[in-house]
Amino acid sequence: MKIGEISKPRFEFRSFGQNFEEEHYLMTRFSTPVPEKVWERESEEIYIVSKTNDINNTKIRDGKMDIKTYVQTVDGLEQWNPLMKGEFPISKTVLLNDVFPAFQVEIPELKKDAYTYEEFLQIIENHKDLQAVKVFKQRFGYMVNNTICEVGNVLINGAKIVTINSESTEIDDIKKTIHDLELDGVENINYLQAIKRVIGWINKPLAN
Repeated sequence: MKIGEISKPRFEFRSFGQNFEEEHYLMTRFSTPVPEKVWERESEEIYIVSKTNDINNTKIRDGKMDIKTYVQTVDGLEQWNPLMKGEFPISKTVLLNDVFPAFQVEIPELKKDAYTYEEFLQIIENHKDLQAVKVFKQRFGYMVNNTICEVGNVLINGAKIVTINSESTEIDDIKKTIHDLELDGVENINYLQAIKRVIGWINKPLAN
């Protein structure tokens, strides 16, 4: 695999907690060289979380909306596929046919033909089952056992946590990476689950 390569849908292991320093150290030691552009990256994103949906992951970055949908879990690893991509202003038709059905909530009354980014966020704020969550990511990229890996410092509405992950099209490569990084037994948690735990929508702790 190559970082940034478009390939068949990947499987992913990811977890969140307060401290993965030892695992991060192992990742740096096992990693093969990676492109300079992924050494360190920062982004500010908005995740739209829904009280009634855990299978569609919606985020907005640089004015573009990206929705991924859960496909399956194999050997504890999750597989997600792109569902839609959109830009603002976004049409009423896309909101009615794609976006709000992905949230699996009651569709609000939409009176305009198109909505700006700010107008869309106002709709989310007014909806009883939706919440827009600010997520800042500082990510450090690696490649271990031919899997794309990262450790990231994440702020969820200002609350700082750490994430660690390995993803690939090859399940056995991820499982070997989990073992090499001494992550055996650590819970696999996706971003939706982590955000809901931090904001109190799911009553479960993170990995540590």
